[in-house]
Amino acid sequence: MRQAWGAKPGVEMKLQLFYGPYSCAMVPYIALTEAGAAFDVHAVNMQRGEHVSADYLRVNPKHQVPVLVIDGEPLTENVAIQLWVARQFPAAQLLPAGGLQEFRAISLLAWCASGLHPCLTPNFLPQRYCDIPGTEEGVRRAAHKLLLERLAVAEELLRGRDWFFDRFSLPDAYFFWCFRRATQFKVDVSALPACQAHFERVGARDSVRKVLRLEAETRAAWQKAASANA
Repeated sequence: MRQAWGAKPGVEMKLQLFYGPYSCAMVPYIALTEAGAAFDVHAVNMQRGEHVSADYLRVNPKHQVPVLVIDGEPLTENVAIQLWVARQFPAAQLLPAGGLQEFRAISLLAWCASGLHPCLTPNFLPQRYCDIPGTEEGVRRAAHKLLLERLAVAEELLRGRDWFFDRFSLPDAYFFWCFRRATQFKVDVSALPACQAHFERVGARDSVRKVLRLEAETRAAWQKAASANA
């Protein structure tokens, strides 16, 4: 039986993922699905400000997604959530087993979180990162340059490979989301064929198709509700 923090032996734990469409909460959704975990999803409408509501701030005062609530205890930050999933469900082999390779995989997760991820949004919303009128385009150019430099590192790591390691693992899921956001922000990725092939490979997995269906259904339901309330 699966056990959570402090769970009693033989007691099934309850998992709830706080998720937002397009957000990096896609990554733990993929991880949990690949692990075969039973979990509920609570969709957070960030465009309507639900992430800064009093109710949500009690779950995560950082006002971000994802949050994985494990038997009532919230766990935040993508890397921590993914490591918890990998170690709670070792049979899924979501990280290389032990040794230096495991730490290299954790290093890639951290790089996605702290290296790639921060370079994404300034390409689309540079005004969030400056307060001097007329400097937005400079912020965008700097973010674009950094993002392409870091994607070039991934291109070399993936050249001639299906996955970052010998099989699909969590860094593949996190990088998939980063690369997807880059394409959604209209970043030119034509010089990154290995990254593009990796993106298509990960996108064909059942876990990814499932979360993409959820994303589409969630957005459609929100749009329908908004139209009804207009």
